[in-house]
Amino acid sequence: MGSYFNHASNFRIENVDIRANTYTGAKSALERLEEHISPGAAFNSDERCDAPKCHPDTRIAVQDEIMSWIAAGETDAEPKRILWLTGPAGTGKTAIAGSVAETCSKAGLLAASFFFSSFSGSADRRSKRFLVPTLAYQLRKHQGLAAVGRGILSTIDHDPAVFTTRLKDQLEDLILKPLRQLHGQLDASSIPKVIIVDGIDECEGTNLLSRPMTEEETRTASERDQLEILDILLQAASDPTFPFRIIAVSRPERHISTFFSPAAARTAIFKIFLDESYDPDSDITLFLQSKFAEIRHKYLLPPSWPTEEQIHTLVSRASGQFIYAATVIRFVEDNSKLPQMKLDHVLNLKSAGSNPLQALDTLYTHILEGCPDPKSTAKWIRQIANHNTEHPAHFWRLYLESNPGEMEYVLGCIPSLVHLPAPDDQRAPPRFFHKSLPDFLEYRCPDELHVDSFEMVTFMAERYFGTLRAKGPLVPCPEPDREEFLTYFLGFLTYDDLSVRSLVDVTIFLPYDPKPQAPCDARYWVDRILDDENHTRYAYADWATLFLHEIHENVVPNVPLPARMRAVEKGND
Repeated sequence: MGSYFNHASNFRIENVDIRANTYTGAKSALERLEEHISPGAAFNSDERCDAPKCHPDTRIAVQDEIMSWIAAGETDAEPKRILWLTGPAGTGKTAIAGSVAETCSKAGLLAASFFFSSFSGSADRRSKRFLVPTLAYQLRKHQGLAAVGRGILSTIDHDPAVFTTRLKDQLEDLILKPLRQLHGQLDASSIPKVIIVDGIDECEGTNLLSRPMTEEETRTASERDQLEILDILLQAASDPTFPFRIIAVSRPERHISTFFSPAAARTAIFKIFLDESYDPDSDITLFLQSKFAEIRHKYLLPPSWPTEEQIHTLVSRASGQFIYAATVIRFVEDNSKLPQMKLDHVLNLKSAGSNPLQALDTLYTHILEGCPDPKSTAKWIRQIANHNTEHPAHFWRLYLESNPGEMEYVLGCIPSLVHLPAPDDQRAPPRFFHKSLPDFLEYRCPDELHVDSFEMVTFMAERYFGTLRAKGPLVPCPEPDREEFLTYFLGFLTYDDLSVRSLVDVTIFLPYDPKPQAPCDARYWVDRILDDENHTRYAYADWATLFLHEIHENVVPNVPLPARMRAVEKGND
């Protein structure tokens, strides 16, 4: 067909109004990317506002070595593209990584960062699924990488399902291909230098099964996912068009150390192990002197307190672990007694054995034994730590309390170990200051604090079945609070590993017979699960209804099975 303007001449077109059809229902590539990132994993996220950083004038030697590697490592005879920062628990790895990230960000050297955390923060900081999209998102935001950002969004436009692929394919499609397409075109002076990935050993494994995992399966899955992360970091560092150096931070877990052992990996890795060669004692001394000066100023104490000998004793007991020194300071300044008395209590503690964690364990024991009911405190800590700690403290208060005020009674006594948000803050989770606390209670604590697996599951079962029977918290609360609690509990009911996996079998061992008590209304809970708008994203919703079926048969065996439960059961045959 010919043009409408064939053979036309000497004409003008004025006041043209051209309208394009827009489809507001489709998500943009940026919106899709934002759905798959972990905002809290960035070094400067609000979620990490209280995360540890190096105290001024401490860890100077190791920070200088890292910054020198970032700035001039390419000039080495055999350049290393990955720096593995490692060391035992409590030696300040995350604090160093956070401080280096801060320094690099101010200097324009930081390309991206991801701080994993298994015991605090949001759940997406524990999963490998958010790593590559988060790094890609941060690369896109960097001023010197705008063209790379356009390539990232173009990839998502072309393949919106890229986020469901393996990590190595996500890395290839979202980061390496856009960089490859622009190889030689970017202004080298404006390109940032380094990517930081902290806490790799805290990444939790993805459940690929159709049921909750056993403890051994959970450990294996975590190691698998952590090794996959290391694989893609090595993949990136080995690509000649990848312009960034990588700092990988983790404990020296066996599978991670083994990964870095082969010759091929060693040639790409620069390892920093936080041991005595970095003189942690001097840094811990500076930290303690500074913090005690603040306490002296607050309480108008004489400059002779504490004595040099007392500080030397604390430094010796720390054995290079900053977490010990930080815990001592929080304990001394928590206002429950005069700081001189608190410090004397710490100094009078006797630690036996050569285990470098022994002094910290002794301090934990002393603090916990000062609680009115130490075993209850231990149960609460382990229950919260073993499950989703991103649940608000308000949820845990409603779920675990059997009497009003119980949470403050069992956890409010240890502000040096656990931070509880204000009672009117119904969104913030409880926060453990260090992962070594739940580890201590599970593996190393003395008998007077030890809670065996049967006691732990019994404690869970009492709260769990009590909630099922009461259709809400054991302690009555306003209806809006109850509804919000149930929203969290439904996810807890349908996904929670220990509860769903353990409680069916443990019911026959409970120290009470559930049958004479008010039975669980299985029909009510199945309806709540299947009618909830989030039902489709509950990983084990159908499995949980079958679990409720077991309860139903045990407590009301002569009542017909509700129709919706029969439908679920039939669908799972």
